[in-house]
Amino acid sequence: MMKEFLLAGLLAMAPLAQAEVVTNTETSEPEITISHDKEATYYEYKINGQLKEIKVVPKVGKPYYLVPAPGSGDEYIRAEKSQILLPKWVIFSW
Repeated sequence: MMKEFLLAGLLAMAPLAQAEVVTNTETSEPEITISHDKEATYYEYKINGQLKEIKVVPKVGKPYYLVPAPGSGDEYIRAEKSQILLPKWVIFSW
C-alpha cells in the first residue's frame, strides 16, 4: 500500500520536474528618452525596443506627437494626442 502511494506521488511530481520556467522579458511600459535642442524638447517612447512615438514640446506653441506613418518605417505623421494607451489608474489619493 505504501509503495502505491509513493509511486502515485512520484508520477504526480514528474510533470513538475519537467516544467519549463518561461519569463516574459517584454514589458508594456515604455522606455522614455529625453533630448533637448534650442527649439524643443523631445520625448522618445519605445516599447520592446521599437519606437512608438515622439512627443515634441516646442519652446513656443503647443506640444504635439510624431507617430510612425502606416506602412512606413521611416516616415512620421503629426498627431495632436498620444497614440500610446497605458492604464493610468489612481489607486490611492489623499
